[in-house]
Amino acid sequence: MAAVLDSVRAFFAPTTFAIDAENPSDVVARENLLDRVMGPDRRKKSSEKIRRNRVPAEGLALVARDRDGHVIGSVRLWNIEAGVNDEGTPINALLLGPLAVAPHQGGKGIGSALMRAALLEAKKRGHGAVLLVGDAAYYERFGFFAEKARHLVMPGPFERSRFLALELTDGWLGGAAGMIVPSGRMLTGAPVRRAA
Repeated sequence: MAAVLDSVRAFFAPTTFAIDAENPSDVVARENLLDRVMGPDRRKKSSEKIRRNRVPAEGLALVARDRDGHVIGSVRLWNIEAGVNDEGTPINALLLGPLAVAPHQGGKGIGSALMRAALLEAKKRGHGAVLLVGDAAYYERFGFFAEKARHLVMPGPFERSRFLALELTDGWLGGAAGMIVPSGRMLTGAPVRRAA
């Protein structure tokens, strides 16, 4: 019922934002938005360890812009390996986050629009699954559930009930077990850790 109401509201609400691909000129606005919404400890989260010094998955860094072109929302997806399957083969997937909307823009459907656009683009690009750490009550409407991530773990501390997954391809995470590790491209000039 909630999804129907969201659709009706979106249909009748005047369009006050647009979803767009993130571009290099959005970096400062995006980072300021994330600092405001996520707080000063956002860089200490387990998800951040996976994203650190990485580039988002190709075509999967999106922003919401207001009528004046200002960034009022952001979502990014990152290439990961979601553990391994029964044969020991790494399972390619995506990690979503963070999803953020400017506080003064809340309740307009911006977060939902960003999620739907990101998931649609991920599926279109052939990705099989998306994982995230977030509020189950919010993300279940998009098909995310803890059950799909039950045999996977994040590096560092995380709340099991907030670790959720969505299969874009049925059965993609079947048998998946183990640690989530980054697999995406490194930022140019990012520090490289060498084994001792």
